[in-house]
Amino acid sequence: MREIVHIQAGQCGNQIGTKFWEVISDEHGIDPAGGYAGDSALQLERISVYYNESSSQTYVPRAILVDLEPGTMDSVRSGPFGQLFRPDNFIFEFPIYDNT
Repeated sequence: MREIVHIQAGQCGNQIGTKFWEVISDEHGIDPAGGYAGDSALQLERISVYYNESSSQTYVPRAILVDLEPGTMDSVRSGPFGQLFRPDNFIFEFPIYDNT
């Protein structure tokens, strides 16, 4: 079986990527908190292509979110599917300027 690692970078990439996860979650019956809320066995048949199942029986996207500033990540976290992602999959760093 195939497994996909989804990498979304920058403001635009994270906005499009978040919408992608909303659509995929809807297709597979995954609610915004990662729980299965579907009604068909077909929804779970190939769910491991996109998600890892956690020990608490929730599904977590196999995704890495990258940006240079935390503002975009904050808007993803506060959005409707913000709880879906693992906190350690958010990677951001402020640019460091040397004024010497």
